[in-house]
Amino acid sequence: MRIDDPSLSWPLLALDRAAVEHNVATVAGALAAAGVEHAPHVKTHMARALWDRQRAAGAWGATVATPAQLSTVLAWGTARHVLLANELVDPRDAARVRAALDAGHADEVWVCVDSAHGVEVLRRAFDGATHQRLGVLVELGVDGGRTGVRTVDGVVGLARRVTGAGLRLVGVSGYEGPVARGTGAAELDAVARWCVRLREAGAAVAHFVEGPVVLSAGGSAYTDVVVRQLTAAPGARVVVRSGAYVAHDHGHYAHADPWTRLGVAPLRPAITVWASVLSAPERGLAVCGMGRRNVSFDIDLPVPLVARSTDATGRLDGARALDARVTALDDQHAYLHVPDDDLVPGEVVGFGISHPCTTFDKYRTGLLTDGDEVAAILTFELTQDR
Repeated sequence: MRIDDPSLSWPLLALDRAAVEHNVATVAGALAAAGVEHAPHVKTHMARALWDRQRAAGAWGATVATPAQLSTVLAWGTARHVLLANELVDPRDAARVRAALDAGHADEVWVCVDSAHGVEVLRRAFDGATHQRLGVLVELGVDGGRTGVRTVDGVVGLARRVTGAGLRLVGVSGYEGPVARGTGAAELDAVARWCVRLREAGAAVAHFVEGPVVLSAGGSAYTDVVVRQLTAAPGARVVVRSGAYVAHDHGHYAHADPWTRLGVAPLRPAITVWASVLSAPERGLAVCGMGRRNVSFDIDLPVPLVARSTDATGRLDGARALDARVTALDDQHAYLHVPDDDLVPGEVVGFGISHPCTTFDKYRTGLLTDGDEVAAILTFELTQDR
């Protein structure tokens, strides 16, 4: 099957297999060489086939963002360690985690807490008895950021409450993203200072932990800083949750690019969204059948890469370079400024994207491709049917 097979239509999400394999292998090798463990954030794609590639490359576990994602990943049966990078606040969700662990669906599930309520929900679900398959991380946040205890003293107080509830504390967690919005020297220094606070929090609760204290951070845009700073903590177990790397992009993560700063080969953008030209109604304007419901736009607009003509049966001809830019998106239309006026209805444009997570979110299926050949059909799952 090819991407222009009669059974398919535009818009279409394609992932270049060689780029995916390069990215997975490159990041796995870099993190292993740095001596840190990897629990990639699979909310990026929620595709079992992509997770299995990450696992095969050495990922210790999978990270998820929501209880529904946790249920889905546990149902895959191939993630023996799962980290929920949020707090369980609903007793129904905590009961489902207990049932899954009691049934042996995972070797471990780690969850974060940043409140007495979260600790109490876990205490009730796990009957106040230490459950060796459940691990708890106290989350450290930042002022003005999202979740997480705001001070190291607050982390210590909550860690004491965790152990007092008979729960197994494994360490501390946090997300460095709110600290900076760029990759200049000042922003990287701010991330480094936050990492030092996370190290301090880990050291302050280490006496509550059996074995090495876990320090876990996000690490997609600032992996280099996170790895260098957290591995400076003597005896700590560092777990990073980088997830967007699997697809990379032509925008946000291409600009952030922590991997070349870490001294490894550049990652390759894997995603192309293919969409047809619907109209060229006036000079310098083309409108494509792809919009906010088909492509990410929360950070940057998509990037036109190539254009391809089609024959009378809809089959694609060869690609040509395209001088164009997206100026706006409607729900299912993209407005392209085309200075050379060289797009006509029926042609197909390949777009790069910025922020893979919110592009995957638009699709239930996508294609893993070798050029125009389809190597596999990917399924993206958001929740498990209950």
